[in-house]
Amino acid sequence: MSPDGPQDDELYGGSGQTRTRLPEGSGARRPGRSPSRSLVTVVGVVVLLIAAIAFANRGTDDPADGSDSSGTKPAAAPTAPTGAKPVASGFEHDEQGAQSAAANYAVRLGGDGMFNADRRHGIVDELYTSAAATKLKGPMDEAYSTEFLTKLGLDADGKAPKGSTFVSRTIPVGTKTLRYEDDAAKVSVWYMGLLGISGTNSTNPVATSWQTWTFQLQWIDGDWKITSDSQKNGPTPVPGDDRASNSDDISKAIEEYGGFSYAR
Repeated sequence: MSPDGPQDDELYGGSGQTRTRLPEGSGARRPGRSPSRSLVTVVGVVVLLIAAIAFANRGTDDPADGSDSSGTKPAAAPTAPTGAKPVASGFEHDEQGAQSAAANYAVRLGGDGMFNADRRHGIVDELYTSAAATKLKGPMDEAYSTEFLTKLGLDADGKAPKGSTFVSRTIPVGTKTLRYEDDAAKVSVWYMGLLGISGTNSTNPVATSWQTWTFQLQWIDGDWKITSDSQKNGPTPVPGDDRASNSDDISKAIEEYGGFSYAR
């Protein structure tokens, strides 16, 4: 864990980028749905799960005619990061390297891969210290139960119904170092989250949320690893006057615009 030891508000984390609290003992987080729907609380360690039970309670979704990107250029897989190899390791051993690691870890932990058990385990093992990962995986598996995924409109493997697209992304806006030492750092990432299912008949349309994710990092074996993390709502800008796009436009954008694999 972090040099100072985990703070009370660091023992929980979210993903789904929305807001959520899983049933007592575990939780999840994600895009703006209502004031306090975020975060996934996991026994003593936090993980970002941008999906919330609040989001799930909005109902399941039906497939919609997802977009079909025609033309000669192949479309990126839904919510897939662009780039041949996601940047998730090899950060510099300095303050900027710690900020880069935190920003990229937020992107990774805020993706749809967290809703599939095998992919989630791999991500947690890769980004957290071995001690933190060991404590996290069990509680997280309970949080991402089949029942929970069903409420979100996903199947047991975290996939959306045929014809619709599940979206879970974290878009970092900025980073701030709260503390830096040679072998430890505390960095906050301010980000906007996207979460929902895009489809004509979806009852859980893709929505946005604003969160701040704070990571306790430790320098181990030549790279920064997460020992604990926490999230809180905001800061949230005043909504603009832009009109929401229809599901077809959102689906097409998600398929054609792969998420960034390198955030900073």
